[in-house]
Amino acid sequence: MRHLYLLRFGTAGVSAIVLCAAVQAQQVPGASQDDLVAQLESLKAQLAEQRHLLEALRASMHDQQRRIDVLQGNEPVDNNSLARQRGTGLRAAYLSLADIQDAGSAPQAPSPQPPQPVGVAPSPPVRPPEVAPLFEQPGVLTPKGSYVLEPSMQFGYSSSNRVALVGYTIIPALLIGLIDVREVKRNTLTGALTVRTGLTNRLEVEARVPYVYRSDATVSRELFTGTASERVFGTSGRALGDIEVAARYQLNNGGADKPYYVAGLRFKSRTGRDPFQVVTDCTQRCVGENATGTGLPLDLPTGSGFYSLQPSLTWLYPSDPAVFFGSISYLHSFKRTDVSRLVLDGAREPLGTIEPGKIFGVNFGIGLALNEKASLSLGYDHSSVGRTRQNGVTVPGSVRTQLGTLLMGFSYRLSKDRSLNVSVGAGLTRDTPDVSISVRLPMTF
Repeated sequence: MRHLYLLRFGTAGVSAIVLCAAVQAQQVPGASQDDLVAQLESLKAQLAEQRHLLEALRASMHDQQRRIDVLQGNEPVDNNSLARQRGTGLRAAYLSLADIQDAGSAPQAPSPQPPQPVGVAPSPPVRPPEVAPLFEQPGVLTPKGSYVLEPSMQFGYSSSNRVALVGYTIIPALLIGLIDVREVKRNTLTGALTVRTGLTNRLEVEARVPYVYRSDATVSRELFTGTASERVFGTSGRALGDIEVAARYQLNNGGADKPYYVAGLRFKSRTGRDPFQVVTDCTQRCVGENATGTGLPLDLPTGSGFYSLQPSLTWLYPSDPAVFFGSISYLHSFKRTDVSRLVLDGAREPLGTIEPGKIFGVNFGIGLALNEKASLSLGYDHSSVGRTRQNGVTVPGSVRTQLGTLLMGFSYRLSKDRSLNVSVGAGLTRDTPDVSISVRLPMTF
């Protein structure tokens, strides 16, 4: 407001000076008409120059107000604000009035930016690109009124070995019975389309629609026969996956060397093919006495079969020239009652009430800008999966599972509104997929 008063006073003052000078010129004895005209033209030129300077000052004030809004948190946590704080620190957030000056202006204060010609706005600093995303939930928010369309493709591969001893031992070196050895190789390819939009400067919503293709191959020897030959049991499945909707809200006013906190809530449906709907390779029963068949599904499911709700808290900490980020989450899957499994010949095997284990998740990482277009991110994601319960009792053989993945991501900005993100994950525990590759192409409208 102080600068606004100065601008108004300056405009009125210049006009008053011109009028006073004209009156004084008329009162000078012996002044000719040509002298008066020359004096008026000189004053008009000075007035035009002062107005030109005032316009430049107005533009500078407008830019300062916009930057103040950013620092006060009136704008969302977007890629541009994080990039400015990561690449240039606080100095890029301020624009001194002394940067717009001419030879006749007052002595200028030291400025972090080189002086610019009068009336020409300083060129914006080169902003590093967004942090290469590693995890499913993004860390930055979509600005109000903008839309992000993100097609993605994710591939995962895992292999595991299972050894079961069917018999009894007389001494530790002697086994009476059979050894069941199974090797399972699993491939999963998921294509998804995600849409995000900002409802306000602090709130965004998201919808994700996946399509899943899975193929499993189980190599084993037939149990209870004593054969030395191996058999391969292969199966696959492709269908729509579980559709998800989510919302994220910025909780505080962050800034350079100050963390941002973003709360999120994700809901997962069970639109995918249910695990209890596919046919299992069993003639009558798959568990208990008189079990027949391999017990493996003849057609793989593409969904979890349970509704899930996942609250989360994400934090981002800009620290020039890097951005630290991480999140914690809790996934709750709602139990199902009167569940039954479909076996061969259309028969149903009742299972009762099934309640999946709760999942606690934590991840963290760091993002670094390589140049004005490329950035690199490193991170770690860990999930602790609880035990599954059936009819209120823990399922035999069900234990708490730890899933740890080391992630590396790369982002390249193709244009102003489009970028390419690639991430690679390596499993660090036996139950985690051996490798996962994700490619995303977010487009802003």
